Amino acid sequence: MAVVIEKPSLLQRVAPIFQGFDLPLVVAVLLMATVGLLTMYSVGFDHGERFSAHARNMLIAVAVLFVVAQVPPQRLMALALPLYLVTVLLLFGVEFFGIARKGAQRWLNVVIVIQPSELMKIAMPLMLAWWFQRREGQLKPVDFLVAFVLLGVPATLILKQPDLGTTLLVVASGLFVIFFAGLSWKLILPPVLLAVAGIVTLILMEEQWCAPGVDWKVLREYQRIRVCTLLDPFQDPLGKGFHIIQGMIAIGSGGIWGKGFMQGTQTHLEFIPERTTDFIYAAFSEEFGLMGTLALMSGFIFLLMRGLVIALEAPTMFSRLLAGALTLNIFVYAFVNMGMVSGILPVVGVPLPFISYGGTAMVTLGVGLGMLMSIARSRRLMQT
Repeated sequence: MAVVIEKPSLLQRVAPIFQGFDLPLVVAVLLMATVGLLTMYSVGFDHGERFSAHARNMLIAVAVLFVVAQVPPQRLMALALPLYLVTVLLLFGVEFFGIARKGAQRWLNVVIVIQPSELMKIAMPLMLAWWFQRREGQLKPVDFLVAFVLLGVPATLILKQPDLGTTLLVVASGLFVIFFAGLSWKLILPPVLLAVAGIVTLILMEEQWCAPGVDWKVLREYQRIRVCTLLDPFQDPLGKGFHIIQGMIAIGSGGIWGKGFMQGTQTHLEFIPERTTDFIYAAFSEEFGLMGTLALMSGFIFLLMRGLVIALEAPTMFSRLLAGALTLNIFVYAFVNMGMVSGILPVVGVPLPFISYGGTAMVTLGVGLGMLMSIARSRRLMQT
């Protein structure tokens, strides 16, 4: 009697790979990626190979997302400490052997040229989530102190490069984990109130503190100029304030419905600097107007809410902390980029997720979303 062995179809062999994927998260990522491609085509079609390079970077990020999503959270947790230690060593390498470009020493040649601070955006939340997972059920004040040390060492090294924007993002990713781990509000409120008082004082003292020749000590001169330009960009409208002023003009000229796809005059007449990278939000607002901006913000808010739901449903402390931090990281990127282009935050060179051109930033985004998908997928597979 012959035994017939039915060969599984291609679909049957591929289906398990996608099993457990979070459909709302997939839809949100695909929609935001589509918006990013359309925007880059409009602002970058006459800007060399920016659109094709952006599409390539996005495909790489999607592939990275897919691969990372196959890695269970337990293995991600095992990678936390080695990745953190290697990245800290690379940051020390930048300090002593780094490559300097445009006055900043941020790169390191290790067969290929890399920027270790970008790796720390992923390594930091992984490391702190791993630390608090180990201390689960026995958390003491000293554990939070250790967490702040783990955060402070790489943050200090990145700040010395100098790279204030990346430092703020790395610090934010670590603070999110520490907050979700249960840091007392009694310890959170004093620095928040101090920061608010400092901002109010800075605004009131802007005329004296931003006068020529004043040294702020704690910030480098170019960083002081960025803050002072934010407070009053019209002091130097054709110089330091040009970026912010042109960004605000482009956003305002879009009106409610925008000038139309590929019809942005500020964009295509080269008034918007860095229109495919840091200031792409201004170009987007000019062409799609207030309604397009609200739709874009709604996409980021939906992604934020979905990520927080995944964090709430995660089965372990490590997964919850990591998912929450990764989700809020994306929101911080979007908020800071939109804020600096709109003139409410200093210009710190933070890309707009999915939209801005940049290979490293896009791949980092793919890694973060892949980890988020891995956490969602692991819970679904446990239930089946």
